[in-house]
Amino acid sequence: QVQLTELGGGLVQAGGSLRLSCVVSARTFSHYAAGWFRQAPGKEREFVSAMPWSGDNTLYEDSVKGRFTISRDNAKNTVYLQMNSLKPEDTAVYYCAVRGGGTFYYIPQRPGEYDYWGQGTQVTVSS
Repeated sequence: QVQLTELGGGLVQAGGSLRLSCVVSARTFSHYAAGWFRQAPGKEREFVSAMPWSGDNTLYEDSVKGRFTISRDNAKNTVYLQMNSLKPEDTAVYYCAVRGGGTFYYIPQRPGEYDYWGQGTQVTVSS
């Protein structure tokens, strides 16, 4: 069973930064695509960013382009989400997810495409 542990959420003022980490307990983490999603109260879970297991491409939701950066360190079994210039509308519970197998260049964007999920970490941006 693959387990994901998210770290790094918290309270920050608008314009500030946070770095989320997600440690994945998978023996072959390098062959997992990884993504971040978020869910605000009363809203559906939405895609934020993802990268294929090849690690050579990234995808972002339009509202976070230029502010958020996804990255991974396969040696540490960890995927990161660096969030800069945070806005109050970024407030949500953030989830990391991974998908095993598939083609090395594929970037899954829908929640149903992912196999394993973290427990979520709260990010609150005050105005």
